[in-house]
Amino acid sequence: MRGLAMVLMAIDHVRVYSGVPAGGPAPGIFFTRWVTHFCAPAFVFLAGTSAFLHGRKLADFHGSAEGLRYETHTALARYLVTRGAVLVLLELTLIRLAWTFNVDFAHYILAGVIWMLGWCMILLAALMYLPLPAITAIGLAIVVGHNLIDPFLPQLIPAAQASATPWLWQVLYFGPIAGGSGPFVVLYSIVPWIGVMAIGYAFGAVMVMEPERRRRTCVILGLCAIAAFITLRATRVYGDPREWNGVLGLGFLNTTKYPASLQFLLMTLGPMIALLPLVERARGRAAGMFVVFGRVPLFYYDSRRGARRFARARGTNQSVALRESSDGESAAAGGLHMEPRPPLPGLLRCRRGAVRAVPLVRPRESSTTGRVAPLLVAQAFRPAHTSWQP
Repeated sequence: MRGLAMVLMAIDHVRVYSGVPAGGPAPGIFFTRWVTHFCAPAFVFLAGTSAFLHGRKLADFHGSAEGLRYETHTALARYLVTRGAVLVLLELTLIRLAWTFNVDFAHYILAGVIWMLGWCMILLAALMYLPLPAITAIGLAIVVGHNLIDPFLPQLIPAAQASATPWLWQVLYFGPIAGGSGPFVVLYSIVPWIGVMAIGYAFGAVMVMEPERRRRTCVILGLCAIAAFITLRATRVYGDPREWNGVLGLGFLNTTKYPASLQFLLMTLGPMIALLPLVERARGRAAGMFVVFGRVPLFYYDSRRGARRFARARGTNQSVALRESSDGESAAAGGLHMEPRPPLPGLLRCRRGAVRAVPLVRPRESSTTGRVAPLLVAQAFRPAHTSWQP
């Protein structure tokens, strides 16, 4: 499943580097973006599950006595803190370099999905000492309850922006919708993703069940999540600050990712959990390919970014997305509005020639934040016999 998520993620990143806005201008582009929404929830959820299974291995090593159980929790917490700190460091250094091919840290630092995974692992380490039902309850409370503040967003977002520590509110919850004038841009906030990882940790208890019972439980949990998403989306009662307009079409699937709403998580985690038994039984060369990607996710994630950036730097007619919405608007998408997404800095320079920014789509004011989210694409034209430099 993790390998499949890696391949899906690559599809959307190809769209990003081609300069095509997310969500438009056609249903094909919309679904190119939509299908990759499954990636981040799958990564975070399965990271929690992996932590649970790693804890089982440590328990087998240390034994099951009461004192040794505490030692197991401590070893697992140490493992999560160390691994999480490494991921945070990689996001802010090597992965940033692969995104931008520059070392201008003074003007642009992006806290992306790897950064969020690292901090969630560190926070999960603090939950290790609680009973499994308590961890489950905390995770569910965060995932289900965080949208209770949706009616107050018009007041909370300006207050967060005007506070003495706007970056802290970005980190904790608001992410890119809170904006900010500094170089530090938060794409993935801690809430609700720490709740997703905690639920994934509790889901590890399902993964150690007898095979037939495990498969049946996965299907039931997945279908229940899908049914909950359809019910909440259709009734527009709760779970997403971006209400469905009531017209059947792509707008029904256009849930909020930043920060991830309850409806977004139900829409993505439900099918993923329901399909786990099918993925578990997959065999053959195609399945083996996905297994390879799933075993080296970080290497695959970072190396293909650098390779793709280098390939673009060698091109003759470049079009690099500098700013894009997370869910762009298109006529085919039934009037979907754009969410702000952090800009990427200038990635390429030409020794001779010009770089200019042009709007691909008309900026539209977000109904949730009241902010304008333009989409800019830098078009760099390379004169004949002129080499590119990063």
